[in-house]
Amino acid sequence: MKPDVVACNAALEGCCFELESVSDAERVVGTMSNLGVRPDESSFGFLGYLYALKGLEEKIRELEVLMGGFGCLNKKGFYCNLIRGYVKSENLASVEATIVRYLNDGGGKDWGFDVETFCEVIKVYFQKGNVKGLANLIVDAQKIEGSNIVIDRSIGYGIVNACVSIGLSDKAHSILDEMNVQGASVGLGVYIPILKAYCKENRTAEATQLVMEISNSGLQLDVESYDALIEASMCSQDFQSAFSLFRDMREARIPDLKRSYLTIMTGLMEKHRPELMAAFLDEVVEDPRIDVGTHDWNSIIHAFCKAGRLEDARRTFRRMTFLQFEPNDQTYLSMINGYVLAEKYFLVLMLWNEVKRKLSMDGQKGIKFDQNLVDAFLYAMVKGGFFDAVMQVVEKANEMKIFVDKWRYKQAFMETHKKLRVAKLRRKNFRRMEAIIAFKNWAGLNA
Repeated sequence: MKPDVVACNAALEGCCFELESVSDAERVVGTMSNLGVRPDESSFGFLGYLYALKGLEEKIRELEVLMGGFGCLNKKGFYCNLIRGYVKSENLASVEATIVRYLNDGGGKDWGFDVETFCEVIKVYFQKGNVKGLANLIVDAQKIEGSNIVIDRSIGYGIVNACVSIGLSDKAHSILDEMNVQGASVGLGVYIPILKAYCKENRTAEATQLVMEISNSGLQLDVESYDALIEASMCSQDFQSAFSLFRDMREARIPDLKRSYLTIMTGLMEKHRPELMAAFLDEVVEDPRIDVGTHDWNSIIHAFCKAGRLEDARRTFRRMTFLQFEPNDQTYLSMINGYVLAEKYFLVLMLWNEVKRKLSMDGQKGIKFDQNLVDAFLYAMVKGGFFDAVMQVVEKANEMKIFVDKWRYKQAFMETHKKLRVAKLRRKNFRRMEAIIAFKNWAGLNA
């Protein structure tokens, strides 16, 4: 039975990682040579770890020559094992030198180290309180990597992401602070893992502050990052952070603001904060990148009316029309329902006069005068006793062939005006008396 390379590597790994014995490891290598078993990348990686642990630099150089002779061109695993060996021996200078050497060897576009390796690196640096060393390492790596490297393949990203993965987001931030103190350029990729961690931990205020730092350093987040941060802020009800991030998006001239705008408006509506919706809309309404429509104002007006805040609803209505947004049937329905709940029927009459004028001027342009709107006006004005206007609505409904359920208004009349005496009205207000008679005839009350 002749062992293959897998079996030999198992023995070699035990000698290197468990026994940490150079003599035993080299005895296994000698056996492999005698048996004609060809070593692979894993074989050289195990030996690299052991030699780095023992500080045998000459033997490491010999390994690199042998790797080339055996055609092992992929050196990622080898460098990774070297780093692990240096980390265990707490030889930080050699850790830094190995990473830089790997980048210079052509691996700058893809460092290839896994998260576990970076975690081992940062742990030993933090144990020694050497945050400055990690900052220096990222700075040196950035010089080699260049600006074209993919963000999540940089050394800075790897180190910071490792901090985040083991719950050390604040430590990661301290690395950035150290880089800023040194006046070093902090690449965008170094910030991203911390931002994601802050969002996941609902630390949206810290995330927003970090975005300000990014902007002040001349870097710019992409729209996806902003959208995710704003969504996290809204989920944690940190509305001020969401507003601050959206302002930063606008100032950064990001062209696509639609998703974050909808996230904020929808979140505020769900949390019943129409006053913040109104303030936010007023701030962004003139931005050409945001498609503000009548429906946005309707959402605010509806929320105010539902909460019984009629003066705020009226103020929003006036602001809407001042900015030349045309109210539609939904706008008027919300206002009518709000006034009815507050029993302010005269204000409904004012709305009817406005709608009547618009219908006579331009037909149904902007207003869908349908059964819902007819029903809302009729019920409110029957309750309020404005029968002249009631018959105007009935006439308009007949003209537009809109079905009207008379039973509801008959009930509303009986509930509110059953003690009304037409004979007394004939002496005091002849016109109102005529309107009431017309209504009673129409509703079938005189029968």
